[in-house]
Amino acid sequence: MRWDERSYPEFDGLAGLVAVLPLGAVEAHGPHLPTGTDVVIAEAMAREGVRRLRAEGVAAFVLPAIAYAPAPFADEFSGTLSIRPETLGAMVEDVAAALARRGVAVLALASSHFDPAQVSTLRDTVARIEASGAPRIVFPDLTRRSLAATLTDEFRSGACHAGCYETSILLAERPDLVDDAARAELGEVPVSLVDAARAGLPTFGAAGMAAAYCGAPAAASSDEGRQIVARLGEILATAVRAALG
Repeated sequence: MRWDERSYPEFDGLAGLVAVLPLGAVEAHGPHLPTGTDVVIAEAMAREGVRRLRAEGVAAFVLPAIAYAPAPFADEFSGTLSIRPETLGAMVEDVAAALARRGVAVLALASSHFDPAQVSTLRDTVARIEASGAPRIVFPDLTRRSLAATLTDEFRSGACHAGCYETSILLAERPDLVDDAARAELGEVPVSLVDAARAGLPTFGAAGMAAAYCGAPAAASSDEGRQIVARLGEILATAVRAALG
């Protein structure tokens, strides 16, 4: 299912290819999760979406992830590596153009990083790619109310950075990367990043996230994580089906 694990002759003669690009970030995710949490989540979403599409006979592949992202909200914390929004936009546009030259029909973005700088950059980039005409591009933007409503209560509240939502996914996907002892000691931080962004607060610290997390990580479970990944995969697959008509 991974594009980068196939030899070039394996792509010969394939029509109507679908490519899914995971988009993560390298940023602080509390004292219990790795800085690459968003990459793990984006790759899980992409993998599950592609699995569903391939079961339906669609030639779909997961591309190598873009791990770096604009992350100004977390930039005050050690380990965060934030890039310029225009750098991300240029990278996604260039990947889309390269895929178009290979005859790819649909490029789907699987993004798990919700810094306002990331979301606005992707929306603008998608519009430019759509104007170019190829490939068709889909971006199931999980910050849109219609999609957020299908996810967990914590996600809908906006208090979902390294909380129950993201920690559950890591427990399902990469439990070896979760510091469970640290997680068990973390109290709930009921800070909505949606409300913080609307209020113009520029950083996690300013929003009241002194340890770079919000929500309730101690309540996380691998079972919930598997359910979330399944839902994310279906969201992605549904968007691609619509693009394929």
